[in-house]
Amino acid sequence: MFTGLIEDMGTVTSFRRSDRAAVLGVATALPAHEIALGDSVAVNGICLTVTSISGTVLTFDVSPETISKSTFESLRTGDKVNLERALRMGDRLGGHMVTGHVDCCGALTRIEQASGYHVLTFTLPAGFARYLVKKGSVAINGISLTVNEVSGDGFTVTVIPHSFAKTTLAGLTPGDSVNIETDILGKYIERLASPWKDGAGLSMKTLAENGFL
Repeated sequence: MFTGLIEDMGTVTSFRRSDRAAVLGVATALPAHEIALGDSVAVNGICLTVTSISGTVLTFDVSPETISKSTFESLRTGDKVNLERALRMGDRLGGHMVTGHVDCCGALTRIEQASGYHVLTFTLPAGFARYLVKKGSVAINGISLTVNEVSGDGFTVTVIPHSFAKTTLAGLTPGDSVNIETDILGKYIERLASPWKDGAGLSMKTLAENGFL
C-alpha cells in the first residue's frame, strides 16, 4: 500500500525484454540500506518487488500483465520514473490509499498555467471515468492528486509547483500516456452494489444468494 507522495525520481538504467515479460533496473537516491530484497516499491504508480540491489540500482521483474496494462510498454533506458516505498504501519497518510495496481493508461490532452499552478487535463478509456468524482482522489504515475472536474471520459487536476517540479509531470507533453489508478473505494462500492443495480432490491433472499448472509 502507498500514499501517492513521491519520494524520488529514479532513472531507468535497463529494461530487458524477455518474450512478453521484462527485467527493469532503476537508479535511485533512496537510501539502499533501508531497502531489502522483496520490498515493494511503486514505480510510476506500479507496485513492483525488489529482486536485487546493486549500489544505487534496484532491479524488478515485470510481468506481461503489467507491461500490457501500463506505460511500461514504451519504457526506455534514461526515462525518469516516480518512486515511492511501501507505506509502513504508523506512517502518516499524506496522500490517499494507493494500491499500486494500475487501472488503465490515460493521455494528457492539455497543460495550462494559472497563478503559478499547472492545470492538467487527461482522457481515459471508455468506462473508467465512472470511478472518478469531483474532489475525489486519483493517482497519476503514482502521484496522489485531487480531481477538479470530471467531464465525459476526461478529468482535470491542479498541481502545485512543488509536485510539478519534483515528479515526472514536468516532463509530460500533450499526447503522452500516463498510468492511472482510480480510488479503490469506488471499485468496491460498484462491486458490492452490482447485485441491485438492475432493481433486484435488498431482499434477504438476494443478500443470501450473493453471499452476504
